[in-house]
Amino acid sequence: MSASAPAPAPPGVRVRAQYGPSLARLLAPWWGATSRLVRGTLVASAGLLVGLLLAVGLTLENSSFSHGGVVPFSFEYRDLYRVAPEVGAYVKVQSRYANGELKYSYAVDGVTLPVYDGEVQGVLPVYATGFIRGLAHRYRGFTLRGEGKTKVNNTLIGYQVAFTAEVEGEEMYGRYVLFTPPQRHPRAGVAVEMLASPEANASVLSPLEVAESGVLLRPLKTFAFG
Repeated sequence: MSASAPAPAPPGVRVRAQYGPSLARLLAPWWGATSRLVRGTLVASAGLLVGLLLAVGLTLENSSFSHGGVVPFSFEYRDLYRVAPEVGAYVKVQSRYANGELKYSYAVDGVTLPVYDGEVQGVLPVYATGFIRGLAHRYRGFTLRGEGKTKVNNTLIGYQVAFTAEVEGEEMYGRYVLFTPPQRHPRAGVAVEMLASPEANASVLSPLEVAESGVLLRPLKTFAFG
């Protein structure tokens, strides 16, 4: 009685003899001896594993948002999730603790400056006076912690307003940055609102440091007009 022929190896990359048999050739006898049920289960499991790895890879990638219209802009973000913005605002992304309390929030709204002469950096502090009054009416327990000129990134310079306030029943650090496209006498611009729980980032010790590190750093530093 002649010996049965060995199970054929699955097609694959040829391996030089000095490197020994390929993994596919080594597994061929075992694969041929398994039942269809086992082989089907392994194939399905491999498919699920690939899908899981793809999903994990997508979560590690940056998300982005782009807005057109009168003031086109874009930014990138990670570990923040889109939610419905305030009425009339452009966009809001945020994250929450496991118990549902707000951890981070980043939102962009439009602003329109009054007619002015001179440079935009001269009118922004004047505009901010009324803007701060509006924040005091909007937020319970609003306390101004600082304001002044700030460099957003290599191309944008704005005016910031830092504060503490009660948001959804919890004290939050808040920081607004007002800035406009880099053009002559712009009147249309944006107000970027950033909120952070005081416990969210141990390196952020005051509202003026919000978005200087951590989750909110990326969307602010990648903000670009156009």
